[in-house]
Amino acid sequence: MDFFSILAIAIGLSFDTFAVSLSYGVVSNGIVFRQATGVAIVLAFFQGGLTVTGYFLGSIVSNALKATDHWIALGLLGFLGIKMITEGLKNTGKEPPRDLNKTLVLLTIALGTSIDAFAVGISFAILNVKIWSSGIIIGAVTFLASMTAIRIGKSAGERLGNKVEIIGGIILIAIGIKIFLEHILA
Repeated sequence: MDFFSILAIAIGLSFDTFAVSLSYGVVSNGIVFRQATGVAIVLAFFQGGLTVTGYFLGSIVSNALKATDHWIALGLLGFLGIKMITEGLKNTGKEPPRDLNKTLVLLTIALGTSIDAFAVGISFAILNVKIWSSGIIIGAVTFLASMTAIRIGKSAGERLGNKVEIIGGIILIAIGIKIFLEHILA
């Protein structure tokens, strides 16, 4: 597989992390560059890392995962989204949104948005693609998309006021539904 094909796949995989990062920027509009870099690194690591993991695990778990991956993503992202919406409705604007600043929440989001990368890794194994360079390309594209989205979201969050947590929760639920529908309708 050539560089441009892998780049196109990387861009496609980064859409979910772009949306999550946009939400992160909106909710955490006081985020500084170092924090944004940390979020982007975690998301990129999961995207690239699960692609490589999928490649090596290959067909061992592919059938079991295909049957449940969309349910897992929907459950994880839906749960976090509902929790954020609930917190947003309770928030009077005096306390900053908290959920996305927790490490466990970030790791859960990273896992939920990277399940497709695992499936791509399985298909790369079948196609005998050079996995290490592919994983690095996917991780780099995800990192750039995430950093860009956080910056855009940070600008938007300053204008949205205290309802940003509700918007972030809706975005997470929408991503979960999108992943679910893509697998059901495919």
